[in-house]
Amino acid sequence: MPTKRFTFPKSRRLTQSAEFAQVKKNGRVYRGRSVLLSILRANGATRFRAGFITSRALGSAVARNRVRRRLREIVRKHQCEIVDGTWIVTIARANAVGATYQELDVEWLRLAKRASILATPC
Repeated sequence: MPTKRFTFPKSRRLTQSAEFAQVKKNGRVYRGRSVLLSILRANGATRFRAGFITSRALGSAVARNRVRRRLREIVRKHQCEIVDGTWIVTIARANAVGATYQELDVEWLRLAKRASILATPC
């Protein structure tokens, strides 16, 4: 019997620079020590979409990709709790490079709860 896999397909991600600009212009920002969350309630959107920003200021490509993979996994893990019609941009700060996965997870959840984008748990 195959197990049910939760995936986070590319279709659920924000990829266009215009989408990121729209969230930056019209969204609300929640600041943490390692992560910033920009949230926009998109009218007419049925499912949530998420984007991730890891700038070169974080360090090498290896470090940036590691942080990006961790953030993507955190959103994937909590995707069934996120309110539909929400666009989320997660921006890594310099402290994210030295943070563990658990620290990033706790901070992302804290900011998401403050932004009221989480519904009932899975």
